[in-house]
Amino acid sequence: QAPIKATCEDMSCKTGFPEDVHSAVVSRSIHGGQPLLNVRFRSCDGNKKIHFGSSEPEDFRVDEDGVVYAERSFQLSAEPTEFVVSAQDKETQEEWQMRVKLTPEPAFAGASEKNQKKIEDIIFPWQHYKHSSPLKRQKRDWVIPPINLPENSRGPFPQELVRIRSDRDKSLSLRYSVTGPGADQPPTGIFIINPISGQLSVTKPLDREQIASFHLRAHAVDVNGNQVENPIDIVINVIDMNDNRPEFLHQVWNGTVPEGSKPGTYVMTVTAIDADDPNAQNGMLRYRILSQAPSSPSPNMFTINNETGDIITVAAGLDREKVQQYTLIIQATDMEGNPTYGLSNTATAVITVTDVNDNPPEFTAMTFYGEVPENRVDVIVANLTVTDKDQPHTPAWNAMYRMTGGDPTGRFTILTDPNSNDGLVTVVKPIDFETNRMFVLTVAAENQVPLAKGIQHPPQSTATVSITVIDVNESPYFVPNPKLVRQEEGLLAGSILTTFTAQDPDRYMQQTSLRYSKLSDPANWLKIDPVSGQITTTAVLDRESIYVQNNMYNATFLASDNGIPPMSGTGTLQIYLLDINDNAPQVNPKEATTCETLQPNAINITAVDPDIDPNAGPFAFELPDTPASIKRNWTIVRISGDHAQLSLRIRFLEAGIYDVPIVITDSGNPHASSTSVLKVKVCQCDINGDCTDVDRIVGAGLGTGAIIAILLCIIILLILVLMFVVWMKRRDKERQAKQLLIDPEDDVRDNILKYDEEGGGEEDQDYDLSQLQQPDTVEPDAIKPVGIRRLDERPIHAEPQYPVRSAAPHPGDIGDFINEGLKAADNDPTAPPYDSLLVFDYEGSGSTAGSLSSLNSSSSGGEQDYDYLNDWGPRFKKLADMYGGGDD
Repeated sequence: QAPIKATCEDMSCKTGFPEDVHSAVVSRSIHGGQPLLNVRFRSCDGNKKIHFGSSEPEDFRVDEDGVVYAERSFQLSAEPTEFVVSAQDKETQEEWQMRVKLTPEPAFAGASEKNQKKIEDIIFPWQHYKHSSPLKRQKRDWVIPPINLPENSRGPFPQELVRIRSDRDKSLSLRYSVTGPGADQPPTGIFIINPISGQLSVTKPLDREQIASFHLRAHAVDVNGNQVENPIDIVINVIDMNDNRPEFLHQVWNGTVPEGSKPGTYVMTVTAIDADDPNAQNGMLRYRILSQAPSSPSPNMFTINNETGDIITVAAGLDREKVQQYTLIIQATDMEGNPTYGLSNTATAVITVTDVNDNPPEFTAMTFYGEVPENRVDVIVANLTVTDKDQPHTPAWNAMYRMTGGDPTGRFTILTDPNSNDGLVTVVKPIDFETNRMFVLTVAAENQVPLAKGIQHPPQSTATVSITVIDVNESPYFVPNPKLVRQEEGLLAGSILTTFTAQDPDRYMQQTSLRYSKLSDPANWLKIDPVSGQITTTAVLDRESIYVQNNMYNATFLASDNGIPPMSGTGTLQIYLLDINDNAPQVNPKEATTCETLQPNAINITAVDPDIDPNAGPFAFELPDTPASIKRNWTIVRISGDHAQLSLRIRFLEAGIYDVPIVITDSGNPHASSTSVLKVKVCQCDINGDCTDVDRIVGAGLGTGAIIAILLCIIILLILVLMFVVWMKRRDKERQAKQLLIDPEDDVRDNILKYDEEGGGEEDQDYDLSQLQQPDTVEPDAIKPVGIRRLDERPIHAEPQYPVRSAAPHPGDIGDFINEGLKAADNDPTAPPYDSLLVFDYEGSGSTAGSLSSLNSSSSGGEQDYDYLNDWGPRFKKLADMYGGGDD
């Protein structure tokens, strides 16, 4: 460690610098903004405003408090650096100067040398007391030069640095402490101080790459904790050691260079960083190329700037078609590239040689051939192939084709296939075989970008394309299409309208004449001769038809040939129908309402004529002579060409509905007229002219629509009634037919009625439902006691084995089968006799309803008189015969 030197003498009060030369030892590496020392200036009256300056303002500056700072970062030479610090009174312009001498500290020599040096004492600035005043004035604080401490020191620890003391420790018992990062702030515990002796020590090795400097503040207090000295700042700079290798930002660097580049062409820049001090040799890097692969055409195609890392070319001959990529091993070494003491690292630089257009495209053949059917478009007729040695799918490889001759009308174009780079000759306009049977095109191919300078090749390649046109059967076409015919309406059926023929463009094919047919005729007015194309009418042409739009009627016809394959073409015939006066005008509206008095009673009417000018308006309106009541009661006045006004002639007309005939005549030549009936409803009106007995008028006379609706409702009602009657009769017939099929003696359905009785009386409600649900599982026959079994139940015996009939027995075996079944039934002890009663449900004993078997017993009900059953109708005839016939 270099000692920190500062000299100062106690002088009598004299304004100015206390010394002519101020010497200080500082570190060799100076950083911009680093405080170096504090110059002392004494002002006896304390009121002067002093401005400090430096003779080397680009290197040093002096603040108003006298602290000298470095303006920039630089290295001190071995010789002392001197400059002049000036102080000037701003009021009197009086100036004082002092020379400052900075001496670089010697290099660190290790722990043994450190132990031989004396530990420097840092003394708190002393206090000066002005005798003429009871107030104390503290002298300007000293700026302690930084303490330089090398990183990675091996100890021993704690390692003593300096001793801090106050000149008042002789009279007072003081306690010393330090604060700041590294002491009582994170990272804590790096620097410690002996509170009694003020010895400042470091406790462990430092790492400049983590913290380059520490800023501590020393304090001195008495035993009561009172501050006896102002705190002083202590800066500890960590001196860099070469303990970090250079590291490249990327392990693999990628760059490009165009082929054919001249020597000196910039390629790329590689960069490495060193965590050590970049302003010292430890962090100063140097680059060099260790190897190049491949070494063709020269082993030294590239060089690198040893300070900046810029890679440039140094030899000519870069050819992508021969070598597409170079791999360089780059080494970075610190200590300014010193191979003995410097640390190094390597990275890889991959340089790709990019393609330039130094090879034009060349056709693979001088002549290409193709063929195309006539009238076809967007058809590729020929593929033009080229070769190009440049890199595929780049502007230097992509080919562009153009035609230089043989296609004056622009019927062909050449597109480029992006994958194969082939030229696709495509038809863009239809070609007529009857006009052109062959084309000979001249084409050229070149790249998207021009050839590089100095290339001894023509920029383009040319070839010839021969294209043959194939004749095909073409569709006939009508001339003209569409064809316009002007014709008056009313042309009768069977009249010749025009001839509409087509032409066949195939002049070199042997074909028969064309055949004509009708394709579209909305009104079915026309027909065409299949051979001659003559069109005749099949109905009267009517301009007022719904199929005529804007006086135009359109029909489409078809012309077909017998080629292979057969072709057809369509033509449109447009008939412009001229109007004739074939429609008489009619009145509109058909119904009107007016008042029964003379005022107000005007009715406005309009004449409507389907014809057009000059066969329409203006119209003439008049009333007929008969019946005479029309003109006596009504009058009509025309108010415009299409409108007239009908009004009452008499003062009063009884309310009701009146039919008023009106004769309307158009302006055609000859004129057409008609008599239209206007239904006028005359009603009583209020003062506003509104009808007040509309309901009575409406009830007295119904319109046509209302009458039709009423008739439809009556018809529908009659149909429904008729359908119901027919359905009832059919139902009676079906019922009678069923009665014929059933013998009345055996028709039990008409003799026994079901009344939905589900049980007996109260005594029949106590029974076990489980026997009805699953009687076999609850009480099997095998375990039922004998005393509970009913006499009419089926006895327990083994099931008999009846003979099984085959699926399709022979007719001669039917008798044997029946006899075997009869014998098995006779021998079956479980089979009941024919005259025994069958038990279908067991509902319990003791039922008050009794047993149904009494119906067939002569012992029960013998005294009952059943003759009344004969009076109950045919449904009880069976019971009347059984019980009402006496002893029989």
